[in-house]
Amino acid sequence: MRPLVLALPKGRVHEEAVALFGDAGFDLRSTLADTRRLVFDCAGLRVLLVKPADVPTYVEHGAADLGVAGKDVLDEEGRDLYEPIDLGIGVCRLAVAEPTDRPVDDRGLVHLRIATKYPACTRRWLAAQGIFAEIIVLTGSVELAPLTGLADRIVDLVSSGETLRQNRLRERDVIMAVTSRLVVNRASLKLRAREIDPLVRRLREVVT
Repeated sequence: MRPLVLALPKGRVHEEAVALFGDAGFDLRSTLADTRRLVFDCAGLRVLLVKPADVPTYVEHGAADLGVAGKDVLDEEGRDLYEPIDLGIGVCRLAVAEPTDRPVDDRGLVHLRIATKYPACTRRWLAAQGIFAEIIVLTGSVELAPLTGLADRIVDLVSSGETLRQNRLRERDVIMAVTSRLVVNRASLKLRAREIDPLVRRLREVVT
């Protein structure tokens, strides 16, 4: 039987996840090596390094048994996954921001445009606020949209807020707090419970 497959997101959360798994007794430090490899066998696991937005896809379709994914990605995509633990890493927030020198008057602006990588989360927030707006979906640096006149506001992840400040933007509202969660494929949860349950228990002990 193949080892359990764990999908980890590339980037800052990857390093935090490796530290957390290390505290739980799983040494995944080899995945931090400066290499183009995307698959590693370590600590009895097979680790896949994928883009953060792709982690839920790999886990839901069974290419990975479990993974680490942000609440922003999970809420945006609405995947059918089991989420046993909030790992408390990758802390940030999904926020609404606008130009510091051109604040938006919701009541006075006839056609509000919001640029974002998170159209579903943005649409739900707008509906809850009773605000009508055109959503412009971008995949790159959304901070550029207000500077070029493409959009009046943006919805994006914010950590320290330094990127906003450097682009003359300010936070207007927070849509949700974001942390990374352990997600598990529902079929794997049943078929490989003897392997997954102890891993989940050890991670939970570290987190709590």
